[in-house]
Amino acid sequence: MLGLFVPLCFALSGCGVYSFSGTNIDPAVRTFSIQTIQNNSPTGPAFLTQRFTEDMKDYFQRNTNLQMVNRDGDLQFEGAIVAYDFSPAAIQQVGGTDVAGQNRLTIQVKIRFVNTKDDTQSFDQTFQSFGDFPASQDIATVNNDQNAVRRITTNVITEIFNKSVANW
Repeated sequence: MLGLFVPLCFALSGCGVYSFSGTNIDPAVRTFSIQTIQNNSPTGPAFLTQRFTEDMKDYFQRNTNLQMVNRDGDLQFEGAIVAYDFSPAAIQQVGGTDVAGQNRLTIQVKIRFVNTKDDTQSFDQTFQSFGDFPASQDIATVNNDQNAVRRITTNVITEIFNKSVANW
Protein backbone atom coordinates (compact mmCIF):
# COMPACT_ATOMS: atom_id res chain seq x y z
CA MET A 1 0.00 0.00 0.00
CA LEU A 2 2.78 2.43 0.94
CA GLY A 3 4.48 1.58 -2.36
CA LEU A 4 1.49 3.02 -4.23
CA PHE A 5 0.98 6.02 -1.94
CA VAL A 6 4.49 7.50 -2.19
CA PRO A 7 4.61 7.58 -6.02
CA LEU A 8 1.10 9.08 -6.02
CA CYS A 9 2.26 11.85 -3.68
CA PHE A 10 5.23 12.62 -5.91
CA ALA A 11 3.02 12.59 -9.00
CA LEU A 12 0.56 15.05 -7.45
CA SER A 13 3.20 17.36 -6.05
CA GLY A 14 5.59 17.07 -8.97
CA CYS A 15 3.83 19.64 -11.08
CA GLY A 16 3.78 22.04 -8.13
CA VAL A 17 0.35 23.40 -9.00
CA TYR A 18 -2.17 21.28 -7.07
CA SER A 19 -2.23 20.92 -3.31
CA PHE A 20 -4.42 18.98 -0.93
CA SER A 21 -5.85 22.27 0.39
CA GLY A 22 -7.64 22.70 -2.94
CA THR A 23 -5.52 25.53 -4.24
CA ASN A 24 -4.40 25.78 -7.83
CA ILE A 25 -1.44 28.14 -7.57
CA ASP A 26 1.27 28.45 -10.19
CA PRO A 27 4.68 27.60 -8.64
CA ALA A 28 5.98 31.00 -9.82
CA VAL A 29 3.57 32.67 -7.37
CA ARG A 30 5.28 33.02 -4.02
CA THR A 31 3.71 36.05 -2.29
CA PHE A 32 0.40 37.78 -1.73
CA SER A 33 -0.59 41.22 -0.47
CA ILE A 34 -3.93 42.41 0.86
CA GLN A 35 -4.51 46.12 1.17
CA THR A 36 -6.89 47.31 3.88
CA ILE A 37 -10.44 46.49 2.81
CA GLN A 38 -12.21 49.78 3.52
CA ASN A 39 -15.77 49.94 4.82
CA ASN A 40 -17.57 52.16 2.32
CA SER A 41 -21.05 51.07 3.41
CA PRO A 42 -22.90 53.79 5.29
CA THR A 43 -24.29 51.39 7.89
CA GLY A 44 -21.38 49.03 8.55
CA PRO A 45 -19.88 49.01 12.05
CA ALA A 46 -16.52 50.67 12.68
CA PHE A 47 -14.78 47.37 13.49
CA LEU A 48 -15.58 45.84 10.12
CA THR A 49 -12.60 47.24 8.17
CA GLN A 50 -9.96 45.81 10.47
CA ARG A 51 -11.72 42.53 11.21
CA PHE A 52 -12.44 41.72 7.56
CA THR A 53 -8.91 42.61 6.42
CA GLU A 54 -7.21 40.60 9.19
CA ASP A 55 -9.53 37.62 8.74
CA MET A 56 -8.80 37.59 5.00
CA LYS A 57 -5.03 37.69 5.62
CA ASP A 58 -5.32 34.88 8.18
CA TYR A 59 -7.41 32.76 5.82
CA PHE A 60 -4.85 33.01 3.01
CA GLN A 61 -1.95 32.32 5.39
CA ARG A 62 -3.68 29.23 6.80
CA ASN A 63 -4.73 27.82 3.44
CA THR A 64 -1.72 28.51 1.20
CA ASN A 65 2.05 28.31 1.44
CA LEU A 66 2.37 31.84 0.09
CA GLN A 67 4.30 34.48 2.00
CA MET A 68 2.33 37.59 2.93
CA VAL A 69 4.02 40.88 2.04
CA ASN A 70 2.85 44.43 2.74
CA ARG A 71 2.67 45.49 -0.92
CA ASP A 72 3.23 44.33 -4.46
CA GLY A 73 2.68 40.62 -3.91
CA ASP A 74 2.52 38.22 -6.82
CA LEU A 75 -1.19 38.06 -5.94
CA GLN A 76 -2.66 41.45 -4.97
CA PHE A 77 -6.01 42.14 -3.34
CA GLU A 78 -7.68 45.46 -2.71
CA GLY A 79 -11.29 46.44 -2.28
CA ALA A 80 -14.08 47.75 -0.16
CA ILE A 81 -17.14 46.65 1.75
CA VAL A 82 -19.84 48.26 -0.37
CA ALA A 83 -23.03 47.07 1.37
CA TYR A 84 -23.97 46.17 4.91
CA ASP A 85 -27.74 45.83 4.77
CA PHE A 86 -29.99 44.70 7.61
CA SER A 87 -33.56 44.16 6.47
CA PRO A 88 -36.67 42.14 7.24
CA ALA A 89 -36.90 38.66 5.75
CA ALA A 90 -39.51 35.91 5.89
CA ILE A 91 -42.45 38.32 6.14
CA GLN A 92 -45.44 36.90 8.03
CA GLN A 93 -48.93 38.17 8.72
CA VAL A 94 -49.74 38.59 12.38
CA GLY A 95 -53.19 39.99 13.13
CA GLY A 96 -53.50 41.37 9.61
CA THR A 97 -50.14 43.16 9.81
CA ASP A 98 -47.00 42.20 7.92
CA VAL A 99 -44.08 41.56 10.30
CA ALA A 100 -40.62 40.14 9.83
CA GLY A 101 -40.31 36.53 10.86
CA GLN A 102 -36.56 36.98 10.55
CA ASN A 103 -34.05 39.70 9.81
CA ARG A 104 -31.31 39.31 7.21
CA LEU A 105 -27.85 40.85 7.22
CA THR A 106 -26.29 40.99 3.75
CA ILE A 107 -22.66 41.98 3.24
CA GLN A 108 -21.17 42.78 -0.18
CA VAL A 109 -17.46 43.23 -0.81
CA LYS A 110 -16.00 44.48 -4.09
CA ILE A 111 -12.53 43.00 -4.70
CA ARG A 112 -9.94 43.84 -7.32
CA PHE A 113 -7.56 40.89 -7.68
CA VAL A 114 -4.37 41.07 -9.72
CA ASN A 115 -2.31 37.99 -10.50
CA THR A 116 1.03 39.47 -11.65
CA LYS A 117 2.17 36.11 -13.04
CA ASP A 118 -0.97 35.41 -15.10
CA ASP A 119 -3.19 38.40 -15.81
CA THR A 120 -5.91 36.14 -17.27
CA GLN A 121 -6.63 35.12 -13.65
CA SER A 122 -7.16 38.73 -12.51
CA PHE A 123 -10.69 39.97 -11.78
CA ASP A 124 -12.78 42.81 -10.41
CA GLN A 125 -15.88 41.33 -8.76
CA THR A 126 -18.41 41.83 -5.98
CA PHE A 127 -18.89 38.97 -3.51
CA GLN A 128 -21.87 38.64 -1.22
CA SER A 129 -23.16 36.55 1.64
CA PHE A 130 -25.95 36.86 4.18
CA GLY A 131 -27.15 35.52 7.48
CA ASP A 132 -30.65 35.27 8.90
CA PHE A 133 -31.44 36.17 12.49
CA PRO A 134 -34.55 35.96 14.67
CA ALA A 135 -36.87 38.95 14.36
CA SER A 136 -36.16 39.69 18.02
CA GLN A 137 -32.51 40.54 17.18
CA ASP A 138 -31.89 44.07 15.98
CA ILE A 139 -28.75 45.24 14.18
CA ALA A 140 -27.05 46.36 17.41
CA THR A 141 -27.49 42.87 18.88
CA VAL A 142 -26.12 41.24 15.73
CA ASN A 143 -23.13 43.62 15.62
CA ASN A 144 -22.31 42.83 19.25
CA ASP A 145 -22.33 39.08 18.62
CA GLN A 146 -18.67 38.17 17.94
CA ASN A 147 -19.60 35.23 15.73
CA ALA A 148 -22.67 36.47 13.83
CA VAL A 149 -20.94 38.93 11.49
CA ARG A 150 -17.83 36.75 11.26
CA ARG A 151 -19.86 33.81 9.86
CA ILE A 152 -21.04 36.03 7.02
CA THR A 153 -17.64 37.59 6.31
CA THR A 154 -15.98 34.16 6.40
CA ASN A 155 -18.34 33.04 3.62
CA VAL A 156 -17.32 36.08 1.55
CA ILE A 157 -13.61 35.44 2.20
CA THR A 158 -14.01 31.78 1.21
CA GLU A 159 -15.62 32.83 -2.09
CA ILE A 160 -12.75 35.28 -2.75
CA PHE A 161 -10.22 32.56 -1.95
CA ASN A 162 -11.93 30.03 -4.22
CA LYS A 163 -12.15 32.49 -7.13
CA SER A 164 -8.53 33.67 -6.81
CA VAL A 165 -6.46 30.60 -5.93
CA ALA A 166 -8.72 27.56 -6.18
CA ASN A 167 -10.23 28.55 -9.56
CA TRP A 168 -13.66 27.22 -8.57
